[in-house]
Amino acid sequence: MLIGQGSKGRTGRHGSPAPFVAAKAGEPSDWIVVNCQPHKESVALDHLGRQAFTCYCPMIRRQVRHARRTYESVRPLFPSYVFVALDFGRQSWRSLLSTRGVRGIVSCGEAPSTLRSDIIEQLRAREIDGAITRPTAPFRIGQRVSIVRGALDGLVATIVDLDEKDRIVVLLDLLNRPVRVSVRSESLAEVPQ
Repeated sequence: MLIGQGSKGRTGRHGSPAPFVAAKAGEPSDWIVVNCQPHKESVALDHLGRQAFTCYCPMIRRQVRHARRTYESVRPLFPSYVFVALDFGRQSWRSLLSTRGVRGIVSCGEAPSTLRSDIIEQLRAREIDGAITRPTAPFRIGQRVSIVRGALDGLVATIVDLDEKDRIVVLLDLLNRPVRVSVRSESLAEVPQ
């Protein structure tokens, strides 16, 4: 079984309540986190649905590059994890362990850790057309920016590509030649026009 984070009454960062809490019988329906076998989220969702469990697997759109092609794909936001609503007073969580596609349950000791419903609601509120939307990026392709950190501090560049992993490719004019450089987004600032 997998070990979860937190326990009842513990707080997370900045004094906020921890998102994972220990489960207690008789409490209203909470969500537990089920760890799936690699790339088997859809199998686990199908079989958990057949057992009358309410399941949720948040998805996100990602750009995939393969064989000289780039296409958009919908993938799980948390690969290999699925959320399952469970009423501990009426449903047994042990049957989840023998479900096809399920590897284990995130737990705190012997009991599964639960996730507050408001966290799932917040994820669902950000969905558009079945996928979670990303927050709007502060930068756009073609925008003039200034590098504010590192060896290239003070240079002005133009954004040519935005990467998913918080990296931005900019075009600098160094020694009268255009040079492509990849920098972190926090190293850039807007240039007033």
